[in-house]
Amino acid sequence: MEDTDMAPTPTGRLVRSAHRTDLVIKRTFPASIHDVWSSITDSEKTAQWYGPWRTTSGDNPTAGSSISVHMLFEDGQPWCDARIEFCEAPHRLDLALLAGADESAAWHVSLTLTETTGFTTLALAHRIDPGINLGDIGAGWEYYLDMLVSAREGTPQPNFADYYPAQREHFDSQVAVDE
Repeated sequence: MEDTDMAPTPTGRLVRSAHRTDLVIKRTFPASIHDVWSSITDSEKTAQWYGPWRTTSGDNPTAGSSISVHMLFEDGQPWCDARIEFCEAPHRLDLALLAGADESAAWHVSLTLTETTGFTTLALAHRIDPGINLGDIGAGWEYYLDMLVSAREGTPQPNFADYYPAQREHFDSQVAVDE
């Protein structure tokens, strides 16, 4: 999108459960759960919307494995280390996105897939821990999920400038709702 007046509408919401609060953003695809699962776990496919990854601990990544993701759509295209915290193919993948050696600063993200009558919904839940600025991260996840939509549909990639700072106010004003 070239015109910032046509900024995408943010969809993310804060959801509170008994033990934590998550930013939840969803996208629905006219595809099987296995097809969408491959879009979030196959390195060649993640390269099209987030970045390719490589394992840094063993050949077949599983829960407890470490991976490194090449962030192709970030300034400087850095590598980001992550740990797979839980994996139940093709339904759920939980990751800790690490900020250097300080694991206490990790971002905890869960990707959950559900299929109903030929449509699969992907729910990304980013755990909101102390120090996380929702206004800064919400637009980024909206952008990346729209990148996934674009990669799957073969349409032009969105422009991050259409998301941030335009969506910041939406996320800064969020109040958690009970799950």
